[in-house]
Amino acid sequence: MAEDLEGLSVFVAVAETLSFTRAAERLGVTRSSVSQTIRRLEERTGTALLHRTTRTVRLTEAGKYLFDIAQSKLSDLRSAFAVVSEMAGRPTGRLRLAVSSIAETFIEGELLAGFLASHPDILVDILITDAEFDIVAEGYDAGVRLTEAIERDMIAIPVSAEQRQIIVASPTYLARAGEPQHPNDLTQHQCIGWRPSPDVAPYRWEFTENGRDIDVAVNPRVTTNDMGVMLRLARAGAGITCGMAETFAASIAANELKQILADFCPPFAGFQLYYPSRRNMSVNLRALVDYLKGTSFPKTS
Repeated sequence: MAEDLEGLSVFVAVAETLSFTRAAERLGVTRSSVSQTIRRLEERTGTALLHRTTRTVRLTEAGKYLFDIAQSKLSDLRSAFAVVSEMAGRPTGRLRLAVSSIAETFIEGELLAGFLASHPDILVDILITDAEFDIVAEGYDAGVRLTEAIERDMIAIPVSAEQRQIIVASPTYLARAGEPQHPNDLTQHQCIGWRPSPDVAPYRWEFTENGRDIDVAVNPRVTTNDMGVMLRLARAGAGITCGMAETFAASIAANELKQILADFCPPFAGFQLYYPSRRNMSVNLRALVDYLKGTSFPKTS
C-alpha cells in the first residue's frame, strides 16, 4: 500500500509537470528515481501510463484516467494528514510559496523571520517570480502578489500596507533634463522600464488624473526584469524610473532620488497572500495564515 501511494504521488507530479526532471525537482529526488518509480507502477498496473520521448512526456488514455482520480484522492489524503497533524498541534514539513519580486514587505525578512521563529519545524521554500504562475498546477501552497493580479477564485489576506507606485529620478538627472510636470511629459525623457520577459512589451506606467486612470507608454531607453538594476541606474542619473514607494524609500531619504509627479500617484490595495479554496487547508499554510492575521499593517505606505 505504501509503495502504491508513493508511486501515485510520483505519477501525479509527472502528469502535472509533463516532465520527469521537473517532477524530480518538485519531489526533491533524482530523475532516475522518478523513472524507476513510474516503471514499477506501470508494471503493477500492467499498462503504459505515459508516452515519453527524449523531448516530450504525455499521458496515455489509461494514464489520463488514473491521473483524474489520483490527483483528487491524493489531495484529499494530504489534507487529511494535515488535519491529523494539526490535531496533534505540530505544524511541520515544507511550505512552498511563489512570491512577487516587488513584495518588499514580505521578502525583506522580518515578517518571515518572525513566522519561522514561531514555527521551528516548518521549512519554507520561496520562489521569486513575476511570471504568470499557477500555484495549484505547480504544487505550491500559496503565493504573494498585488491584489489586482490575483485570480478571483482564490482566498487572499493582506501581507502589506496599501502601496503607492511612484516615479523617481536622481537630482542630477532632473537638473540636466528638467522635471516633468505631467505624465505625458515622460515621453520626452529617458526612462528606465520594466518587463517580465523579453517576449512581453514594456510595462505601461499607470497614473490617476482627476479620478480617472490613465497610462503612458514611455518607450524606455533601458528595459529590464530586475528592479535592482532599475534602482541603481536611476540613482546613477541614467533616467526616470517607476516602482513601489518602499523600493525607493531609502534612496529618497538619502537624497539619491527624488519623487516626481506625486499628485498623479495615489495609493492602492497592497500585496496579499493567496491560496486556493479547499475543504481542508494544510496545517503549515494554516499556521502562516493565522500568523499573518495576527500581524497589523499600516493603512498607508
